[in-house]
Amino acid sequence: MTRVLDIARIQLVNWPALLAYPLALLVVMPLLGLGIDVSNGETATAGSHEIYLLPTLWAVAAAAHLQTMTQVFPFSLGLGVTRRRFAAATALVVTAQALFLGLVLVALGAVERVTGGWGREARIFGLGALREDDPVTQWLAYSGPIVAVSAICVLAGVVFQRWRQTGIYVSVFGSAAVLAGIGALATAQRWWPAIGNFLGRQPSLTLFTAYPLVFALALGGAAWLVLRRATA
Repeated sequence: MTRVLDIARIQLVNWPALLAYPLALLVVMPLLGLGIDVSNGETATAGSHEIYLLPTLWAVAAAAHLQTMTQVFPFSLGLGVTRRRFAAATALVVTAQALFLGLVLVALGAVERVTGGWGREARIFGLGALREDDPVTQWLAYSGPIVAVSAICVLAGVVFQRWRQTGIYVSVFGSAAVLAGIGALATAQRWWPAIGNFLGRQPSLTLFTAYPLVFALALGGAAWLVLRRATA
């Protein structure tokens, strides 16, 4: 365990991308929301309304793990670090980052409620789908999507490390084809209303924590299979 923590500290050398940039984005999100409100005009933003900026946080937070796999991983192999320990350290860093940012989101959500939606009834952090009376449940609901998107970036980094640009292109085009096929099938079979009803009935803890974690574990398993053969 001590060795895994040492490897995690190596990854934390990239702390600006892991923490500083996501925190900076969170600080400016209310200003970004104000800019969106102004651009939409007073009529469009009158009354309580939601502004969907959280996906930008997921992308910024997860991008650091792509750098981990393409830059820190080769360096760590040169230090004699095993792939198994590096994978364990990566999982630890991903989880710790997500939980920390989730906690910050809970705090900002509380500030948002106290200030009446930043003085204009805007909901940036306390989105309807994520709102829970229990702070712990809300914390986990905020953290789950960050873990899931981070897993995508980890897998992308491992694929790049193993097969370079060719692997990325094949993965992107293959994923797009699969998703397009699933979408076409769902449309042809008229499954979308049933899918929407099913997801709409799920509690936020299931929808934003349990499902993303299952997704992240599946991608993590795939990343490990590729990582075992990846070279510096």
